[in-house]
Amino acid sequence: MKYIRPDTLKEALDFLGEHGKETQVIAGGTDIMPDLRKGALSCKSFLLDVSRLEDLKGIFFDGQKISIGAGVTLTEINRSGVIAAHAPALYKCSHVFAARQVRNKATIGGNVANASPCGDTVPPLIIHDACCLVADAREERLVPVREIAFGPYQCALPPDALIVRFILEPCRAGFADFQKIGRRRELATARMSLAVMADLDEDRRVKFIRIGLGACTPTPHNMTAVEEFLLSKPLDMKRIWEAGRLLSQKMIEITGRRSSSIYKEPAVQGLLTRILYPLVS
Repeated sequence: MKYIRPDTLKEALDFLGEHGKETQVIAGGTDIMPDLRKGALSCKSFLLDVSRLEDLKGIFFDGQKISIGAGVTLTEINRSGVIAAHAPALYKCSHVFAARQVRNKATIGGNVANASPCGDTVPPLIIHDACCLVADAREERLVPVREIAFGPYQCALPPDALIVRFILEPCRAGFADFQKIGRRRELATARMSLAVMADLDEDRRVKFIRIGLGACTPTPHNMTAVEEFLLSKPLDMKRIWEAGRLLSQKMIEITGRRSSSIYKEPAVQGLLTRILYPLVS
């Protein structure tokens, strides 16, 4: 493979316009380097390094939208006051994302574009109605984050395009959380993950809720059926438990019943209960 490091976004997009099908894009490299070592990228002729492109950097809030460069690392997200204040579920996600060494290199754009079912950043992005600003040599367009993956490790981006930035709606709720379950307590790939934003009115009824499920389905999902079940209803432990049961049912509808379902059904029910418990405690 030939290593290419463009100086500008235009150079990168022009190169992809000519050699996109032969090129593997690299930013942090935390997913790509293991594949290179295993020889899984032998079909590619070029390695295009976009890690130093300024157009892919920076975190901004203009009072209406949050903008996160695709080349922003998880450590930068973890240290951002903007993210802590306006995207708290993503902020919490950055605390439990792999190990510190990985967070220092891994980028949010790479985590999304890799299209792994267990990509930690995707459920928090989904609950913020996030869109990717996708660019090629001809145009820029907005694509919802939930449409970037169409299957496990199958990215919908054409080979001549890059994710430049993520555009998020700021948090609209007083409560937000991200939690995941793995084989170990720390430094584990998620077996299931859940991002939630919620708000109650003065009568303890749910006036706003967003739920993003990841890892235990082929692609992350916005669980609208569970949101609709909870919306405008008083929140108590019984209703939370019922919502968790509905969440597990919807998960099985997406994945089909598998040998792991006997574990995942109660686990995802318990995960939603654990996240929402502070709202009724």
